[in-house]
Amino acid sequence: MKLLEYQGKELFAEYGIPIPSASLAYSKDEALKDSTKFEFPVVLKSQLTVGGRGKAGAIIKCSNSSDLGLAFDVLSKKEVKGELPRGILIEEVVDKKSEIYLSIFLNRSRRCYSLIASAEGGVDIESVTNKVIFDIPLGGLLREQAQEAAAKLGLQDVSFEAFVDFAMRISTLVKEKEIELAEVNPIAILKDGSLIALDSKIIVDDNAMFRHPELRKYEHVSEIERQAGKSGFSLVELYGDIAIIGNGAGLVMSTVDMVTDRGGRAGCFLDFGGGATTQTIYEALKVISKIQQIRAILVNLFGGIVRTNLVAQAILDAYKNNLVNVPVYARITGAESEKAKAMLVGSKAKLYDTVEEAIEQVVRQVA
Repeated sequence: MKLLEYQGKELFAEYGIPIPSASLAYSKDEALKDSTKFEFPVVLKSQLTVGGRGKAGAIIKCSNSSDLGLAFDVLSKKEVKGELPRGILIEEVVDKKSEIYLSIFLNRSRRCYSLIASAEGGVDIESVTNKVIFDIPLGGLLREQAQEAAAKLGLQDVSFEAFVDFAMRISTLVKEKEIELAEVNPIAILKDGSLIALDSKIIVDDNAMFRHPELRKYEHVSEIERQAGKSGFSLVELYGDIAIIGNGAGLVMSTVDMVTDRGGRAGCFLDFGGGATTQTIYEALKVISKIQQIRAILVNLFGGIVRTNLVAQAILDAYKNNLVNVPVYARITGAESEKAKAMLVGSKAKLYDTVEEAIEQVVRQVA
């Protein structure tokens, strides 16, 4: 679960991590009223789960209330990677001396947490060559490690101790809330040497949510996802234009990864599970038809419990009833797969022997 910036900063505040004064607004009138709490200039920041807000123009500095009103109108309608903001954060402008970067993340390949820090903040960390990287013990970041990182960043005196404290608090947050990623980009170093988090990027481990009911308030379920749940299947809206359907979360997730590797963008993840019927699959297609940006549907189906001819019939019914107008690219194998393939011959659905072939064609179609 990806938290919005203001949500991540609420957790920061809970752990004593310094953040700027801010207020969340959902309307222009609310924003203008809340702005009276601050001295101008202020900065307006779209609350999105996707990255790249700054480059996309979704962060605007405002010098007065007139600027603020105009900026709010722009940001409230501005999409970034297909996502509209879920509120606009009004935040005080911090008089900073410099910026640094810090993140602690679950390093799955090494089966531990790792820390990355850089003396360059506010930039894509991938483009930075001078980084401090090391693994963290399962018990959490050691103070000696935080001190080593501060020294390698060239921090001294107040900033040195402030960074050590900042990093230790981030580590405690990660451990106690079972966070997969806690990134602060940038951290501002103020003129007095103290540190303050200007941004937050928090990803919570979904598998640990049952242990953290206090984080449920941050869950965001769209109306389409809610409808999917009522119909008995799992759907997650994404921001691309290819709907990906399969039976089994692992199969669908791996298909999403394969599509991404080929340059495609998944528009939704839909798992109809192992007990699907023609009706439930039809309902799944009905839900997908309501996602406006979808330009093609990719079906990756391995028929074990699910009879694949039921899937084929649902696709035919969806086309017949004009429920689906976009092309379907399908790899269907398993129980009754030959029958399913025969049923779909001559339809708008395109069948492939391997998922790799289907992905290549669907990505080419929407390019």
